[in-house]
Amino acid sequence: MGRKAGTLYINPRNFGSLQKPCAKEMVSFLNCLTLNHNKDEKCGRQKSLLSTCMEAQSGKNRKPWGSINYHLQRLSRGRK
Repeated sequence: MGRKAGTLYINPRNFGSLQKPCAKEMVSFLNCLTLNHNKDEKCGRQKSLLSTCMEAQSGKNRKPWGSINYHLQRLSRGRK
């Protein structure tokens, strides 16, 4: 399925450099699991850091906005 000609489109991959919360904590937890052959009882510190970071992120009441392309299409409908 392709896009209609003349519609607005932004490649979401270009926004990959935006902030990714808890990325460092997740990588450190996964590295610990790899080093300890998937035994998470040895990675308690990393697991607790990851869970506290995730809880802090879920505490923010963010509304799901949908993708940027959805909103571009929605706004361009009003211009015609």
